[in-house]
Amino acid sequence: MIRRALAFALGAVLTVSGPAGAQENTTYTVLSFDELKGWEFDDHSAALEVFKETCTDMRDPDWLSLCALATNQKNARTFFELFFRPVLIEDGEPALFTGYFEPELHGSREKTDKYRYPIYSKPADLNGQLYYTRRQIEEDGVLAGKGLEIAWVDDPVALFFLHVQGSGRVKFEDGSYLRVGYADKNGHDYKSIGQELVRRGIYNVHQVSAQVISNWVKRNPQDGQELLWHNPSFVFFREVTQVPPERGPLGAMNRSITAMRSIAVDPSIVKLGSPVWIEKAGATPMRRLMIAQDTGSAIKGAQRADIFFGTGTRAGVTAGKARDPGRMVVLMPIQRAYALIPEGRG
Repeated sequence: MIRRALAFALGAVLTVSGPAGAQENTTYTVLSFDELKGWEFDDHSAALEVFKETCTDMRDPDWLSLCALATNQKNARTFFELFFRPVLIEDGEPALFTGYFEPELHGSREKTDKYRYPIYSKPADLNGQLYYTRRQIEEDGVLAGKGLEIAWVDDPVALFFLHVQGSGRVKFEDGSYLRVGYADKNGHDYKSIGQELVRRGIYNVHQVSAQVISNWVKRNPQDGQELLWHNPSFVFFREVTQVPPERGPLGAMNRSITAMRSIAVDPSIVKLGSPVWIEKAGATPMRRLMIAQDTGSAIKGAQRADIFFGTGTRAGVTAGKARDPGRMVVLMPIQRAYALIPEGRG
């Protein structure tokens, strides 16, 4: 154990196979903090505040101990460097950073000529079986008049992307807000309308973003509606009343997530609540300490993360452009990092 501690103190890099239950091709490389590019320039205090938002829900004793220690820390950087070790987890797939956001729609509690597209709550007869498709719900009106409408919005394209994101805010004309969160879905597989535009030869892969799709649908209302119906998946929502409008939406840990400090990860590889150092390349490089507080159906793999950019149109535009390589490194409690080193190494 002394030699292992010395190896870490000297910044030695040890690449080992993962613990039981990990995929065979998953490797773990323990790094030093000096090897994290830009680490010394980050706002570690901001990351620590976000870490404290969810660490109380991490039930393992070692994480709870760290959470208790985090409460009165005056030097956040020292806290992370003293009690954690950076671990690079790789599974053979290249790193990919994308972005997501919380849509903000304009709406009303009542249906009007302007606000006529409903946000539906979960139907009572949705019991895990395949349910009506998006086309049947929207074109045929099979759920109309059943009292399932939470609110009505003015933009069917924005409503579609609310379904994609799974949560959002509705702003009413009096300035008040309603936040909605994911409740369930109709059981049909999601089909990407961006990929469909590429398949039709309308755009190349690198051109497609949420903003590009939105603009195309609005320029081509009839074909655009058919494009939206290409995706049969349909999401039902619930009112989220426990989160103030000024805070972020609920993530997978049922706590508010924070713009530019929360990421969605693959929880089978990265424990939810863990600090994660990201080194995103691309047109807008990003090197900062994030907290893994969310998940997503498309977020699979050891080097895959979705960055939460915030709420509203501007955040959506920025998030839609993110598709970059780089590297992500998980900060693990020291004893967990040591446990990755098999006997006879170090």
